[in-house]
Amino acid sequence: MPNQDEGKTSDTLREMLDHDPFKPFRIVTSAGVSFVVRDPHAVALTQSEVFIAQPNSDRRTFIPLVHIVNVDSMINGRAPRR
Repeated sequence: MPNQDEGKTSDTLREMLDHDPFKPFRIVTSAGVSFVVRDPHAVALTQSEVFIAQPNSDRRTFIPLVHIVNVDSMINGRAPRR
């Protein structure tokens, strides 16, 4: 069963993926690695992780929800400055 933080992360990701029109966003992990999602069809969300397929390649990434520390909206294809 997912913990409360995983549930919030899952809800946030689902909202970002379902937004109409879709807006690209960035997932930041606890290791400081980030992944930009530009196509909602390249992402699958499970109960405990998110799968991201890289377009035009065989590369893919599985990210456990517990390791996602932030989900950033992107403005004009770029993450906002902090």
